[in-house]
Formats: sequence, C-alpha cells, structure tokens
Amino acid sequence: MLVKKESSTAHSPYIPASESPLEFTLKAVITGIIFGILFGAANAYLGLRAGLTISTSIPVAVMTVAAFRALSTIGKNGTILEANISQTVGSASSSLASGVIFTLPALFLWGFDPSLVQMTLLAMFGGMLGILFMIPLRRFLIEREHGILPYPEGTACAEVLIASEVGGSRAKNVFIGLGAGAFFKFIFSWLKLFPSDIHFKIPFLRKGELAVDMSAALFGVGYILGPRISTIMVGGSLLSWVIIIPVIAYWGTGQTIPLYPEASMLINDMSASLIWTRYVRYIGAGAVAAGGIITLIKSIPTMLESFRIGAKQFKNRLDNASIKIPRTSQDIPLQYVLYGVIFIIVGMTVVPYVFGPITNIGMKFIGAILIVIFAFFFVTVSSRIVGLVGVTSNPTSGMTIATLLGTSAIFLALGWTGDIGKTAAITVGCVVAIAASIAGDTSQDLKTGFLLGATPKKQQIGELLGAFTSATFVCLSVILLDKAYGFGTVELPAPQATLMKLVIEGVLDNALPWALVGIGVVIALVVELMHIPSLPFAVGVYLPVATMMTVFLGGLLRHFMEKTSKSDEEKDKRREHGILFGSGLVGGEGLLGVAIAGVAFYYGRAPRGIGEEWAGAFAPFLGLTAFGLLAYIFINRIKSTK
Repeated sequence: MLVKKESSTAHSPYIPASESPLEFTLKAVITGIIFGILFGAANAYLGLRAGLTISTSIPVAVMTVAAFRALSTIGKNGTILEANISQTVGSASSSLASGVIFTLPALFLWGFDPSLVQMTLLAMFGGMLGILFMIPLRRFLIEREHGILPYPEGTACAEVLIASEVGGSRAKNVFIGLGAGAFFKFIFSWLKLFPSDIHFKIPFLRKGELAVDMSAALFGVGYILGPRISTIMVGGSLLSWVIIIPVIAYWGTGQTIPLYPEASMLINDMSASLIWTRYVRYIGAGAVAAGGIITLIKSIPTMLESFRIGAKQFKNRLDNASIKIPRTSQDIPLQYVLYGVIFIIVGMTVVPYVFGPITNIGMKFIGAILIVIFAFFFVTVSSRIVGLVGVTSNPTSGMTIATLLGTSAIFLALGWTGDIGKTAAITVGCVVAIAASIAGDTSQDLKTGFLLGATPKKQQIGELLGAFTSATFVCLSVILLDKAYGFGTVELPAPQATLMKLVIEGVLDNALPWALVGIGVVIALVVELMHIPSLPFAVGVYLPVATMMTVFLGGLLRHFMEKTSKSDEEKDKRREHGILFGSGLVGGEGLLGVAIAGVAFYYGRAPRGIGEEWAGAFAPFLGLTAFGLLAYIFINRIKSTK
C-alpha cells in the first residue's frame, strides 16, 4: 500500500501542485553551481581553520534572488521555484566540504598526499550515496512528519524566499559581508599589516594565557551560532588554557625527564602553545570522541526509530513505485536508487585510485560494503536529527568517529593494519561523513521545497548536480590550502581531520597516550552530568583559545544586539541581518584565503606582504583597532533598516 499523505490536508504549498511554473532551468542550475563553488571553497577553508562549517542555504538563496533581479533587466525575472533550485544546487557544496575536511587531510598528515582524482571520486561517491539514501525517506520525514519535525534551516529558507522584500536589504548584507570578510583577510593575511592573533599573558598564572584571532569569519560564525553555544565552546577552551595548561606547567616545574608522548623537551622549557600541542590536544581528542559518542547514545531511540521507519519506507516505495503521484510528491524512481548504490559499490571496488594505493580487490569490496552499511544507517539518523535540531547541531563528527572505530576494529581483526589499514579506514570514514552530512542538507532543502511547492525529483537531481560540480573545486581548494599553509599549522590546524587521524592510530597502532585521552573522556562525562552539551564543550577543549575567543565575541555581539531590541520584530530583524552579514564574512574570508593559497601555489610561497614591523610595538593595538572597526561595521549592518 502507498503510504497515505497525512499532511496533504494540513499543508498547502506556496505554489500548488496544479501549477507548473519554471523550475529546473539552465539559469537556476548555473547560478547555483557558481554560488556552490564559491561557498564550498569558503567552507573548506573555514573548516580547516576552525573545525566548523556553516549552512549556506539562506545566503545562497538570498544571493540567487538578487542575481535573478539583476538579470531581469536583460530577460524575464526568475520564479521562486527557480530560486529554490539554485539554492538547492548551491548548498550541496557546503555539506560536501564538511565531509571532505573532516577526514581527507589526515592522509596529508600521514604523508600520503592523495591525488585530486582520488579526492574528487570519494567526494562524488559520498555525495551521491547520501542523496540517494535520502530519497526513500523524504515522504515520511518531510511530508508525513510535517508539523512534527521543524527543519529549522529549511523552514527559514522558505520564509526568506517567500518574503516580498527578499533581495533588498538581505542581499545587501550578504554582499557587504563578503566584501568586509575579504578586505580584513587581505590586510591581515596578504598585506600582513597587523598580527593575525594577539596573545595576553595572565599575571600570576604560570603559562596561562588568552588570545584573540583577528578573523572576520570566526566573528561571523560566533554570531551565527549564538551566545549559548559560543559560550559553551569558549568555556571548554578556557578550561584548557586557564586551568589544564597551568596545572601541567606547575607539575612539570620539578620534572627532570620528558613526559610521554614528548620524547626530548621538558615541560618547564615549553611555551603554553607547545604544552597544548604535546598534551592538551590529546585530552581534547578524548573529550570530542566521548562527546560525539555520548551525543549518538542519546540519539539511539531516534536512530533506531528512524532506521526502522526508513527501511519500511524504502520497502513501501519499492512496492508502489508505479503509482502516479502529484508533481509536488514526485521523487527519483526507486530503481535508480538501487542502480546508484550498485554503481557505487562496483565503482569503489574496481576503479583505480579510490582507495589510494590499495589494489587488493577483496579489501576494496569489503570497504565499499562497509561504506554502504554505515552510510545507510547514518543517513537515516542524520536526516531525522537535523529535522529536530538543525544542521549546525548534527553530530557528524560523532558519526564519523563511530564509523572509524567500527571500520578500524574490523580491519584490525582481519590483520589490515599499517599504512594500508589507515588509508582504507579514512577512505570509508570520508565517504560516510560526506553521505551523512549531505543527507542532512538535502533534507533541509527538500523541506524548503515542500513548503514552496517544488518538485522533489528536480531538487534531488539538483542536489546531485551540485555535489558533482562542486566536488572538484572543493578538493582542489583543500590541495591548494595544504600547499600554501600545510595542515597541522597555526593557520590551518585541520582539527577534525587531526582527530580522525588520532582515532585510527589509536586502534590500529595503539599509538595514543591513553591516560591523556582518558582525562578528556572524564571531562566530557562530567560536563554531560552537569547538563551541559558535551560535544560543543569538548570542541572548545580541543581547539585553540584564540579561535574560540573570537567565536565567543561573535556570540556575545548577537546576545547584546538582541537583548537591546525594543520589540520582537526588531529582534528578529537583527538576528536575520546579523546571520546574513556573518555568512558573508565567512564567504569573503574563505574565498580570499583560497585565493592566497592559489597565489602561494603558483609562486611557490605565500605573499610576503608589507609586514607588521612598520608599526613596532603598536602593531597589536592597531590590529585590535582594525578588529574594532569590523565590529562597528557589523553593528551598523545589524541595525540597518535598508
């Protein structure tokens, strides 16, 4: 029996099923591809720098409508469904970037340096798998659960597209943010007029220090995340830099031998940054791993229910694939989902380069089967979780860690260790991470389309196009960034990929300082018992204080601006204006960061710039002044009524 559309009587889409306005057009697809490439590269940079990415559906939607209005002077204005297709195509790149930067930089850190072909194939397979597995879930999660699962980003994106004033002040905020983000990245990282981060020693606290990263993107991310999450994250960072590092420093004062895993340097001779690198990041890794697993455990009822319902829906759709349904309920036929999954299994098994240097067909086949199993489970989980709490709170890192732990344990049992086992494990984790991430994004986009009256099949094709066209550019950005800065450096610490690397090494090589990892696990458990979300707190423990302090300042700005609003309407406007401007900051800095990487790759070195020596001792103060100017511009854009 075909599942009854319970929501059909309760929901009337903006464009009824009886109408068929222009939707999947060349203009919509090309616009979406262009914006997707831009924001995909920017998100790759942001994720490698801060371990965080943002949902780009709303800024892409706003920029699309603005672009359509500009193009209307030379042709017909675009329809709302065309704009929806454009944002669907464009937003696919962000989730694809998340999966790539969470995992593949680990190969660079091991010295394997994957090729662009291998990375692109993995990105395409992961994107395709996540989108295909979401297709049989759409009717239940989006249609039947309408009114139960809010899908916050998808609903907000639909409201933005429907609003009559969209493309005016909204688009202006995004574009001004893009310019501001690029400008401040230019003066700090290209011209290097001021120090990119400023450190403050804490008096009377041995090796205790605070720092602020002069990053417009991180400031924007803080505003997007809001005061609660940004405060929790900076709390974890303060635990590391104001408590744990000084405790280690005091303890190490009288030590005469190095403390494992350091082999040569005494703690007494280390700076705060070195103590963080040698010891605290392992504590943070344990905390993040535990926080991710705790988040998954708390989601077990949802996971099992989602998996059960997903499997049932998949069977129902197969049994009723030939029944004619309205335009607004048409999906890609289920037989193509099965063909696609078979194609992915065969492709990953027989195509060279997918698993890097691995040539054993049996090993590649087992890896492909593990990918499909983990991906089917976590796509189902991810699609439902984002419906409840949104893309930002989707525990993709926890799902990836669980995948890596399971895969590494299986490989260890089969005797596949060493470089071969590591490469295969991170490959499996990469494809699953991309699939889970893009499934969450796809479900949000399908919710937007459901509210607008879009054709799901056309959106699903748009998602596939967005994933395929942005894959090469996202992966190329990752390679350029590695050539320019190197992963694991101050500029690009690649925190999530470093964590995944540690997880695999811990299982296959038993190479972790387990005492430090155990301390991190205890921290996550204690924080959870205090009813504080353990995963964002653990991320704060794991990341540098300079990163988290800037994120916190962005969240603090949002709290202040919303608190001083005179009405709920003004509060909502300030939230919206700030999120769009913050998204622009992320895009502008990320794009210029990739441009700097391109220049560095071409010339064999990063731009030398002018240097901060011209300002002498005043350089830090002038840097703070410049950052204050950014805050002033930010506040003005939030308050603006234009």
